[in-house]
Amino acid sequence: MSDQGKGSASASAAAPAPGSDTYKGWLFKWTNYLKGYQRRWFVLSNGLLSYYRTQAEMAHTCRGTINLATAHIDTEDACNIVLSSGGRTYHLKASTEVERQRWVTALELAKAKAIRMMNDQSDDSGDEEPASQSDRSEIQGTLKILVSKLDDLSTCNDLIAKHGAALQRSLSELEGLKVPVEGGEKIKAVNERATLFRITSNAMINACRDFLDLAETHSRRWQRALQYEREQRTHLEETIEQLAKQHNSLERAWREAPTLVSSPPSAPTTNKGSQRLNKEEASDEDEDTEYFDAMEDSPAFITVTASESTQHRRSHSNLSGASGGQSSDWNQDDHMSPSCNDVSGRELQPRRQRRTHIPDKPNYSLNLWSIMKNCIGKELSKIPMPVNFNEPLSMLQRLTEDLEYHELLDKAARCESSLEQMCLVAAFSVSSYSTTVHRTAKPFNPLLGETYELDRLEEFGYRSLCEQVSHHPPAASHHVISQRGWTLWQEITIASKFRGKYLSIMPLGAIHLQFHSSGNHYVWRKVTSTVHNIIVGKLWIDQSGDIEIVNHRTKETCQLKFSPYSYFSRDVPRKVTGVVADSGGQAHYILSGTWDDKMESAKIIQSSRGGSEGKQKTVYQTLSPKLLWKKYPLPENAENMYYFSALALTLNESEEGVGPTDSRLRPDQRLMEEGRWDEANSEKQRLEEKQRAVRRRREAEASEALDDECDNDSGREFEGYQPLWFHQRRDSITGETNFVYKGGYWESKERQDWSVCPDIF
Repeated sequence: MSDQGKGSASASAAAPAPGSDTYKGWLFKWTNYLKGYQRRWFVLSNGLLSYYRTQAEMAHTCRGTINLATAHIDTEDACNIVLSSGGRTYHLKASTEVERQRWVTALELAKAKAIRMMNDQSDDSGDEEPASQSDRSEIQGTLKILVSKLDDLSTCNDLIAKHGAALQRSLSELEGLKVPVEGGEKIKAVNERATLFRITSNAMINACRDFLDLAETHSRRWQRALQYEREQRTHLEETIEQLAKQHNSLERAWREAPTLVSSPPSAPTTNKGSQRLNKEEASDEDEDTEYFDAMEDSPAFITVTASESTQHRRSHSNLSGASGGQSSDWNQDDHMSPSCNDVSGRELQPRRQRRTHIPDKPNYSLNLWSIMKNCIGKELSKIPMPVNFNEPLSMLQRLTEDLEYHELLDKAARCESSLEQMCLVAAFSVSSYSTTVHRTAKPFNPLLGETYELDRLEEFGYRSLCEQVSHHPPAASHHVISQRGWTLWQEITIASKFRGKYLSIMPLGAIHLQFHSSGNHYVWRKVTSTVHNIIVGKLWIDQSGDIEIVNHRTKETCQLKFSPYSYFSRDVPRKVTGVVADSGGQAHYILSGTWDDKMESAKIIQSSRGGSEGKQKTVYQTLSPKLLWKKYPLPENAENMYYFSALALTLNESEEGVGPTDSRLRPDQRLMEEGRWDEANSEKQRLEEKQRAVRRRREAEASEALDDECDNDSGREFEGYQPLWFHQRRDSITGETNFVYKGGYWESKERQDWSVCPDIF
């Protein structure tokens, strides 16, 4: 620190005097509790204080800027300076008290000059025209309205004066009459109050006239302030655009010449100053080591890429940090089995041309009072919720959307290594959330007995079937079989809790995945989804919690952590991290990414324990990360089509030969998709009432069967509702009783024999 202090003092001593327009020098800036104060190069110019990691960065990268015109300058002790403006605060430290005083003087002078310039610009508006014709018209229109209102007030004042004078004359005449003394005093008091009322009304009109004069005087000043804010916004947009371009150029430069990022360990250094400079460039508050909770006993872990282990430590807060911004697909992987990479991506193009768009979402306003009127005097279960809250897909179709990235399972089925297979299964489990980031509307609740099939046998080799097996509680069963070597099944029950500002949605039930050739059987459960701003504000969705994926044949595990969004966190939003371990608990792969974009995997080649006493962290040395999964871009015009993905757009497309209970045939859902929301609401209410009638009839039959059994020992035994294509079985792995596919659906479809299907629509 002493060497750095000397450098700071000497650098600042060579800077221009504090009274000049520009002032430069080294200061120490507080970064975080891990690194404390770091030496930065500060430049004070034109009322703006900017800082850089090095003097060389002034040509291309500014780390931060604060406007002194609106900043508060405070001195904590002999060497510290605190600058705060809006929500931004800089804690700075000079090497000496003298140096601190120089900076404080320069900052105060720059602040006074910036304020004076801003006031001069606001006041000196005689030679300047309004920024645009629209601004001038808007101001003139406002002034005309004010003048009109003032004229109305003047008219009212004249009337008040006229009637007030008449009232006073009448009161004076009453005073002249012979009335008792007490009555005369009362009339006199009323006369005085009328006079006060007249004076007050005149004062009000005068105040309104003064206000109008003031508005006319300062209208141009308001316009100048507005123009200043617009210029600041344009400047910020240009700065962000420039930073994005710099970021892209740096990424391209790194990909083209990765060896130029850091000098080899044997490279000579000229002096201590250059050594210190290299240290600063490898360690900054914007891109240095960050720690996060590990999956085991909650210590943090750090990853170090093997090629840069002596110089750079990076965490998964930056998704491509472990490779310096370079991530390659497993197709070019040097540490994966060749069998995993013989086919990549979407292997076959669909033989059938499927639709790529649906009718645009209508811009219907939601009348909350019309909903509240329907709630008066009704049971909660009978309140019809309008389709305005929905999207034109059922919950069964949303469940089928988990297969958006089915090719990950196709690739996993070809893996010889079960650990590599686990990485792909983990990526598949994360990919199912990628479609939810913009999907804040709720799907239609399926009717009891409703089904949904997705037959992609010819195109992608799999068939999927969902059925609503229970209504209270609502539960859906899903079964998928693929000719490419895997079978997936699940039963999902949705539990939700309203917590005031947000709604927590907790899917209950296990997901099973079995690969045919190896017999590897994976089981995991979904995380909690949270819908924020339920009452007020823009709705947004977050995923949080832990997923444990277990291969019950080999006992290998993968621990995934979905980090909840935090305003104060420096982590990447929607971050997911994970560790793949063998049956003995030894870690082999590190997973990192976000649930709305991509997942990467890095193979561990060495692990060790490091850190200070009581804060031991596992340090993993890994190879460069490889891309496991990348989200497909949304279709064009997706924002007007409920943010549906390419697969979601095809889910409700009409198909021949499906069962009569298929969600595609649901009339209210179809009407909503076509934009006929009023008809959809009426149809939705009809379907719900029909379902209630069926349930009441079933309950009556059960009650009658129970009465017969009580009256006669040989009475018939009533059997409750039974799903058509699924039956209950006890799972040997989880010990739970679930509905699993019993067969028969695809055979019935082939014969087109749907005689067993109920009429639910």
